[in-house]
Parts: sequence; C-alpha cells; structure tokens
Amino acid sequence: MVKHQPLQVYEKQVFVSFVTGIYGCRWKRYQRSQDDSSRWECAWFIILCTSFLLLLLWTYFWLVAKNDFNDFNWLVYNRTGEWRDETLPIVASTTVGFSYITFLLVTILALFHISLGQQLNLYWVHKIGVLATLLTTVSGVVSVDDVWGDEWDILLVSMQSTAPFLHIGALVTVTAVSWLIAGYVVRRERSNVQMLVLIVYILVLLALYLAPLSFTCPCIMDRNSLRPRPAIIGRRGAPMLAPENTMVSFNRALQHGAGSLEADVAISVDGVPFLMRDRTLRRTTNVSRAFPGRQHEDASFFNWTEIRSLNAGQWFLQSDPYWTVDTLTAKDRSRIGSQTVCGLVEMLRLASRTNSSALLSVRRPPPEHPRHRSWFMDTLWAVQKAGIPQKRVTWTPDTDRGRVRGLQQSAGEKLSVKEIRQRGITSLTLHYSKISLKDIREYQANNVSVTVYPVNEPWLYSTLWCSGVPSVSSDAPQVLRKVPYPIWLMSRNAYSFIWISSDLVSLAVVIGIFCFQKWRMSGMQTYNPEQIMLSAVTRRSSREVNVMKEKLIFSGTGDQLSLSLRLLLHNNFSIEHCISPRFHGDRITWDFLFLCKSE
Repeated sequence: MVKHQPLQVYEKQVFVSFVTGIYGCRWKRYQRSQDDSSRWECAWFIILCTSFLLLLLWTYFWLVAKNDFNDFNWLVYNRTGEWRDETLPIVASTTVGFSYITFLLVTILALFHISLGQQLNLYWVHKIGVLATLLTTVSGVVSVDDVWGDEWDILLVSMQSTAPFLHIGALVTVTAVSWLIAGYVVRRERSNVQMLVLIVYILVLLALYLAPLSFTCPCIMDRNSLRPRPAIIGRRGAPMLAPENTMVSFNRALQHGAGSLEADVAISVDGVPFLMRDRTLRRTTNVSRAFPGRQHEDASFFNWTEIRSLNAGQWFLQSDPYWTVDTLTAKDRSRIGSQTVCGLVEMLRLASRTNSSALLSVRRPPPEHPRHRSWFMDTLWAVQKAGIPQKRVTWTPDTDRGRVRGLQQSAGEKLSVKEIRQRGITSLTLHYSKISLKDIREYQANNVSVTVYPVNEPWLYSTLWCSGVPSVSSDAPQVLRKVPYPIWLMSRNAYSFIWISSDLVSLAVVIGIFCFQKWRMSGMQTYNPEQIMLSAVTRRSSREVNVMKEKLIFSGTGDQLSLSLRLLLHNNFSIEHCISPRFHGDRITWDFLFLCKSE
C-alpha cells in the first residue's frame, strides 16, 4: 500500500493556491488534502447553503419591493418620526451579503471542491462572516414582518411576471447540481443516506419539470387579446420629481403622461378641503418653525390661513427623498422652494383646464372636529367651486350615496359584483395585492372599472396591462411613460415549446452526467496504488518535476515493497533515507520512509 502526502510546495499551481487560500486560508500545498470532508465542515457547508437560499429570497424580495419603497419609508416615518430613505442601508447590506455568500458558495466551492477535489475546510474568518450574514438576514426578515408584513404578498404577485424565467434559472441550477449528486451517489460504498439524497433530488427535479402547470402568467396570451394601455393616474402628482400634493407635482404628472390626478384630502377647522397625506404637517411643511408647539397636532385642526402660510417645498429640497434634486434646474428649485400647501379647489381647477379627471381620497375629520358632520358637503362645495364636471371626479370612501346625484364614488375595498350593484357604484380602487386575474376579468364582464395602486415599476405595470386593468395609480408616471408595450408577451404555444424543450434538455444532461460519473468512478476503482503512482509520475514532464520532494510511506509485504522500489528507480528517483520495519505478531510489515528526489 502506498500513502502519498506532499511535504511542501514543489510545483507551480498558482490558481489552485489562490482558490484554496481564499476559501480555507491554505496557501501551501502541504496544507491541502483530498480526503473526505469532516462532519463539522459538512455542517458548515449546510449553513452556507442555508444562508445562500435565505439571502436569495431576501434579495428577490427587495428587488420586487422597489415598487413600494415610498410606502415603506412612510411607514417607518410614522413609527420613528424621522423621514429618510430607510431602504438604502437595507439594499446596500443585502447586496454585499449576497455577493459574499454567492462568491463563497458558487465560485470558490464549485472550483475548489468539484474541480479540484479538495476538502471543504472553510476558514474561521469566513465562518464568522457566514454566521453574521445569516443572523443579520434573519433579523431583517423579522423586522420587516413586524413593520411591513403585508408586503410579503408582492412575492406572489411578482411570480405572475417572473415565474417563467425563474423556472428556467432553477432548472439550470438543479441540473448543474446533478454533478455533485451523481458523484456522491455512485460511490462504491452504499448507504441509506445516498438513496435518500437521490430520491429527494429526483422529486425536486420532477417538481421543477411540472411547475409550469401551476403558473398563472397574464402575459402568456395571444397578442390580439391585449387590451388598450392602462391609463396612468398621478398619485399625489409626481412625488419623485416634486413635493407630493403640490401644484408643481400635479403639473409634472400631467407633463409625463398622466391622464388623471389623485390626491389625499383633509378638511381644515374652518371647512376648507386641502391636500395632505399625513395626519400632521410635520413631514412636508415647516410647521415646526412656524408653530413650534403644534407640530404634532392633527393637520385638520389648523385653519386655512395658518395652513396656507406654511412652506411645503423646502423639505423636498433638503431631504431629497428620491435622489432627484440634482436633476432639477435652478428655476425648478426656486419654484419648488416656494410651494405652499395646495387647496382642493386649485387641484380641481388644474384638472378642469387640462381636461383631466380627479381621484380623491377624503379623510373624514375626527369626532371632536367642528366639521365632523359636514365634511361631505365641504368636499362637494369645493368640487362645485372648481367648475369641473362631477362625472370627472371620483372619490372614496363610498358613503352618503343618497345625498349626491351624479357624483362618481369608488369603493376602496374588494366587493362582489352583487354588492357593487346594491351600492350603486361603478368603480373600485384596490391595492395590487388584493385583486387577482380572475377578479379583474369578472369585473370587466360586469362593466366595473378598477384602478390599481401603487404601480411604480414596469414589470408590475406590464402584468396589469396583460390582465386588462383599465387604469393604475402611480407615484412614478415618468417611469411608466417609458413602457409603450408590455415588457414581455408570449403565446401559450411558444411558451409550451420552451418549457418542454428545457425539460427534455435538462433530463438528457442529468442522465449523461450520472452515466459519466458512474463510468469515471468505475475506472478509478480498477487501479491499484502502484499504477496510480506510476501514472502520476509519468504524466509529469522533466520541467514540471525538476525539483520534487515527497514523503512516500510504503507498507506491505516484501514483494509489494520490491515492486514499489523498482517503480521509483525506473523513473529516475534516488533514495536518500529509510527507516525501520514494523512487527505484527508472526507477520512482518515493512514501513519505509523515503525522501526521494528526481534526477
């Protein structure tokens, strides 16, 4: 028997040293080993894989949740009282963590373990890094679930757009993993764990092959069935380009293709409807300077004169909430900096002049407010004063239907067609996560108009377009304006062809990999130690082994030892030193240590 153990760096393997050094801090050859990894290292490999899968989901979540970054910052502001872009540190840390874990798992592990056959000796610094990344991600998931729990619905919504592409990516990944699975399963040693791994892998593969049967993708459709482009409603104007609910913001929305304007309406203490999203004036005005003792007071308890005296634009220039201030000209900054709180009449007059419509979300004053009972009439008065036709004004909530004739009112909750008819309403304003493709088609069949909000990303806009939604409310009309056609549209026959072809190619590759691994392992098992040593020596040219030292431990009978020595001498090796034999009862086994060098 021959045991082969390198003593020192004796050949130039820059790439191998680089890979193994980064992964396990094993820069010298004698520190490396091709023995099986220990259970402890395998456990860390499982932790590494778990971190990667969790970070993959976490990264995907924040990619699709970009559609709602504005709402996330607003929720955090309501909890902390400080307005800043809270998504920036989350996205930055997620990007760094995912890149680090992916680098370790995919690049280093694939080259290090699969190609080079080395042990999975993860360096202790990397172990700390992996554990810290895992704990940080878990804490992030828990925190987001507490602050923004409803946002998890966007994962299912996004699948309507990304499922076909995620399926192809998952298929490629699982097919590539078959190299590892095959190498583990076809070993000469058989165990129950091997069979379990094989069964689990086959089940996962079958699930992926059949996964498209469960997909509901609106954009897999006939091009001739595509409905007209959904109308864009400027939600609080264009709040990424100008302060929300101001005249500049509404003008910007109209300039970027919005056909309607949406605003949040509150009622002042003297009965004047004005536009304000927050309960207080603290975030979007200078109320802390003008009225220091009233900055936390409900906005509706200010009179119109006090509200009108506040500046509603400087906060946008100072905080730059959407990183767009640098794109503004000096004239734009001057105009934004002088903005005041907008009254409802002003916004409706703008809509009337531009032949646009308006969608109002009216907030009823608290019970102790003097206009608590007359808020409806105050709003109706503003509509009449603005001179805009009532049929072009829609508002929520859907209350007091008997007091108004001809005014359009929309329900902000999901209702059945029967309930819609009973209430006498003709439109719904719903969050994108509260409505399905089936609901949209049912409403369309019964002439019920649906407005979906918030829609800020092209992928969501394209999905809703394919679904047949007539209008969307957006914080970013300037982004949706650049989507003249759905991002992707595919006929069902074309997708079926791609799906089946991908499955067949994957199946063929997996079978080929298993057969190759079986053939390779069977070939390696036919060699004895002396043949392996001879092959290793004869493959090296004289230039590669001109300075070569190895520790070769021979143990066996006299005939085996004689054969081994002849192999060394045959390949121009000189013997410098040897040590003692070992006795095993009535049988003698000779263990010789040779320090050999090539000549």
